Amino acid sequence: MNKLITIISLFLINLSYTQTTISGKVVDNKNEPIIGANVYLDGTYDGATTDDTGNFSFTTEESGTQSLIISFLSFETKTIVNDVAKLSNLIIKLRDDVESLDAVVLSAGTFEANDNSKVSVLKPLDVVTTASALGDFVGALQTLPGTSNVAEDGRLFVRGGDAEETQIFIDGIRVFTPYSPTPNNTPTRGRYSPFLFDGITFSTGGYSSEFGQALSSVLLLNTIDEPDQEKTDIGIMTVGATVGNTQKWEKSSLSFSASYVNLGPYFEIFNNRNNWEKPFQAAQGETVYRKRLDNGMLKFYAAFDVTNLELTQEDINFENGVNFKLNNNNFYLNTSYKGVFGNGWTINTGLSYTYAKNEVGIMADDINNKENSAHIKLKLKKRFSSRFKLSFGAEQFITDFDENFNDNSNDVTYGFDNNITAGFMEADLIFSKDLALKVGLRADYSSIFNASNVAPRAALAYKTSKKGQVSLAYGNFFQNPNSSILKFEQDLEAQKTSHYILNYQYVNNGKIFRAEAYRKDYDNLVKFDTEFTSFDSNFDSSGDGYAQGIDLFWRDNTGIKNLDYWISYSYLDTKRNHRNFEKSAQPNFATKHNLSVVGKYWIDSWKSQVGVAYGYSSGRPYTNPNTNEFLGERTIAFNSLSLNWAYLLDQQKILYFSINNVLGIRNVNGYQYADTPDFNGQFNRRALRPATDQFFFIGFFWTISEDGQDNQLDNL
Repeated sequence: MNKLITIISLFLINLSYTQTTISGKVVDNKNEPIIGANVYLDGTYDGATTDDTGNFSFTTEESGTQSLIISFLSFETKTIVNDVAKLSNLIIKLRDDVESLDAVVLSAGTFEANDNSKVSVLKPLDVVTTASALGDFVGALQTLPGTSNVAEDGRLFVRGGDAEETQIFIDGIRVFTPYSPTPNNTPTRGRYSPFLFDGITFSTGGYSSEFGQALSSVLLLNTIDEPDQEKTDIGIMTVGATVGNTQKWEKSSLSFSASYVNLGPYFEIFNNRNNWEKPFQAAQGETVYRKRLDNGMLKFYAAFDVTNLELTQEDINFENGVNFKLNNNNFYLNTSYKGVFGNGWTINTGLSYTYAKNEVGIMADDINNKENSAHIKLKLKKRFSSRFKLSFGAEQFITDFDENFNDNSNDVTYGFDNNITAGFMEADLIFSKDLALKVGLRADYSSIFNASNVAPRAALAYKTSKKGQVSLAYGNFFQNPNSSILKFEQDLEAQKTSHYILNYQYVNNGKIFRAEAYRKDYDNLVKFDTEFTSFDSNFDSSGDGYAQGIDLFWRDNTGIKNLDYWISYSYLDTKRNHRNFEKSAQPNFATKHNLSVVGKYWIDSWKSQVGVAYGYSSGRPYTNPNTNEFLGERTIAFNSLSLNWAYLLDQQKILYFSINNVLGIRNVNGYQYADTPDFNGQFNRRALRPATDQFFFIGFFWTISEDGQDNQLDNL
C-alpha cells in the first residue's frame, strides 16, 4: 500500500513539473484591453480566450520553443516564438489591421466606381443607368462634383481645367484619342462602351505619381478580369443596333461588342438646326481577350471606330452657312499583363498603340491629319508588409503627328515628333488603420523641349471617427501642349499645375458624404497673338492662372426602399491668362455653380426602373464686342431635366425609353458675333444653341445567357 502511494505521489509530482502555465494580457495600441481575443499554441489544442479585462491563462504540456498565436478581428495576428517557460505574465499589444474594411483610405481628389472598392461613390451600373448619360461613361461622370457642364463639347472639364487636361487610361495604359470627333457646337461621346469595363477611378486632382501628362485629372478604366458566363447581347435602337458576345473557356475568355449608329432616320422625324447632307454615321467595335496564366493575367484589348458626316451649320458671317465634312478612322490596341513574382513582388506592364486619321473639309479648306502614338509601361511593386508598400516604374510616350492644309492656293504640311521618357516611385506607409501616407516622385523628359521636369506628390489620410475621415493631397503636374499648338511651335515649355486638396468623407450603411476644398495654380500656359492657333502665330509659355473651389457630394441608397439617389454641387472660382487672352479672366468653358441631382427608383409591380437626372450650371462668360469688357458678360443659366424608363418584358428582355431635356428648355451655350458692325456701329449676334433641344431614345435589348437570368439593365 505504501509503495502504491509513493508511485502515485511521484506521478503527480512529475505531472506538475511537465505542465506549464501560459498567461498574460492583450491590449490595443491605446493600452485598452481586447476582449475575446484568441490565444493558443500553434499546432496544439492548448489555448484560451481573453476575459473582460483582456487577461488569459491556460496550461500546456508542451515544452521547449513554441509559437504563441494571438488573433482578433480588425487586428493584425501576432506570433510570439519563445520557450514556453518564458510565456507568462505577458503584455501583448495588437496592431490594427490596416487592410480591414473600416481602415482609412486615401480619398482626396478620387472617386471610385468599382464593386470591389472599399468606398465606391458610383457603381459600374450607374455609368449606364443615369438618365442624362445616354450610356456614355463620360456623361455619367459629369454628374459628379468637380466637373463643369460644357454641353456643346461633351468631354470632361474638371475644376477649371480644359478638357485636354484630363487623360484616360485603359488597364493603366494611355488612350491618346479617347473621343469621337464632331463638328463645332456638337457634343462628342467617349469611344469606348461601358459593356467591357467593371471598374472606374476618376481622380479630379492629386492623383498618383504613376500617371503623368495630365494637368487636372485622370480617368482609369479597368476591363473585366473574368466574365461569369457565356452570353450574347443584342440591341435594336432608334439610332442603330448593337451586338455583343462572350465566350469562356477554362483559363481564358473572349468578349466583343459592335455597334452601328445612323442618325439619318432620327433627323427625318425630329427637327435639327443643322442641314445634314450626310447624317452622322459611325461603326464601332471592341474586343477583349483574357488569358489566366499560372502567376498572372494577360489581356489584349482592341477597339476601332469609323465616323462619316457632312453638314452645313448656320453662321452669322456666311449667308449660306458653313459646310463641314468629316471622315475619321481610329484604331486602338492595348496589351497588358499583371502578375505575381513571389516574395511580395508584383508586376504591371503593357503597351498601347493608337492610329488616328481625320479628313476634314471646312468650306474650301481641306485639312488632313494623321497621328501615330504609343505608350510603353513597366511597373513593379514590392509588398514588404501590410504597412509598407513600394512601387516604381518607367514609361515611354511616343507621338508622330502630321497635318496637311490645302485651301486651293496653299498646300502646307505641319507636324511634330515627340518622345517623353518618365520614371516614377511611390511608397504607401500605413501607420495604423486610422492613419496612412502616400508619397511619390515623378520625373519626365521631353525630347521636343529637351527639358526635364520633376514632380513630387503626397497624400495623407486620417480617420477621425468610425465612419469619417479627412485627407490631404499635394502635387505638381506637368503636361505638354496639344497637337494644335505643337504642330506650329516647339520652342515652348511643359505646362504646370500645383494641386492642394482637403477632403472629408463620411460613409455609413449605404450613405456617403464628401466635402472637398481645393486650389490649383497654373504656370507656363501657352499664349499666342492670333484669334486661333496658326502658322503665323507668335507663341510663348508666359501664361498662368488659378482655380479654387468647393465640391460637395451626397448619396443614399438605403434610406428609402428601392430608391437610390445622389446630389452633387460644385463652386468654382477660376481665372487664367492663356491662349489669346488680353488679361486674366474666367475662361468660357468654366461655370461658377454646378448642381446635379440623380435618382433611380425600382417599381416591383411595373417590373421597371425609372430614372431622373437634373443638371444646373450658372451662366458662362463671353465677350460682347459692343462693350469694352473682355469675357465680361454671362449667358443664361443651363437647366436640363432628363427621364428614363427601363421595362423588363421578361428576365432577359428590356424595353428602354429616354428623353433628355424633357421640358424643352432653350439653353444657350454662347453667342457668335458678326465680324463687322452694322450701320449703327453695333455687332449683331446669334445664340449658339444645341442642334436639338431634346433627344428621344427607344431601344429593345435582349440577352441570351447560360443561366437565363442576366439582362442588359447594367448596360442601359
